[in-house]
Amino acid sequence: MSRLPWWTKIAAKLVLARLPLPASFWRQVKLFRHGAMDDPAYALRIFRHHFQRAGQLQPGWTCLELGPGDSLLTALIAKAYGAGRVWLVDAGDFASTEVASFLKLADMLKAEGLPVPEITAAMNVPEVLELCDATYLTHGLASLRLIPRQGVDFAFSNAVLEHVRVHEFAQTMEQLKMAMKPFGVQSHAVDLKDHLAASLNNLRFSKAVWENNLFARSGFYTNRLRHSEIMQVLENCGYKIEEPSQTSWPVLPLPRAKMHADFQRFSDADHMVSDFEVVLKA
Repeated sequence: MSRLPWWTKIAAKLVLARLPLPASFWRQVKLFRHGAMDDPAYALRIFRHHFQRAGQLQPGWTCLELGPGDSLLTALIAKAYGAGRVWLVDAGDFASTEVASFLKLADMLKAEGLPVPEITAAMNVPEVLELCDATYLTHGLASLRLIPRQGVDFAFSNAVLEHVRVHEFAQTMEQLKMAMKPFGVQSHAVDLKDHLAASLNNLRFSKAVWENNLFARSGFYTNRLRHSEIMQVLENCGYKIEEPSQTSWPVLPLPRAKMHADFQRFSDADHMVSDFEVVLKA
């Protein structure tokens, strides 16, 4: 699939996404994956990358991961780092039901001298989550509204915010802010490239086409918000914003002439931001 032209990928996924097959099947054939957090080493690396921005947390702190995707390994990692409560919030039930990756991760954490709950007797992932004081919620924005107000010390996401439906993005960021304690910290990595060919091919389409559920529920959706738009939403929510890193293409990967009229108002500099990271405080 990775070698196919972007337009072929769209056509293929429009068809494949309609097949009545479970998420476990698509993971096996490496299609419709939701990140790479099912790899214990990768999950640990990503958590640490974001957690370093959390500062000093009180014992028993509360963690929230937005968009855990194919794995819930953050539950065990956060617990090993002292979390007393873990929330894992996604837009669907995408996570693997295999316990083996948790056992492998537990061995890695123990080897580093970190305290890990005894999970060897766990028969399934829900039992592991219970041992980690973790809750998995799978209804996106509706699930975020279930998080107690001012109940979270540290929240993070990795290449997730770009997948939030455009009409729910501002509400999602507002809801996250309401969930954070007064001195809570959020860390987010945002990938603005299309999820077709790591370019800007998603900007070729009108809003009516791109936001149609046929496209939006076929495994290649991104909300197409430009860097300036995302930053404006964050400012409107009242966040204190730190931007630790930003990466840009040296030139536009898609000529302006091929972009839909909706995106002509943005500057070249705005379009050339391919990904960035942001730290948010109340």
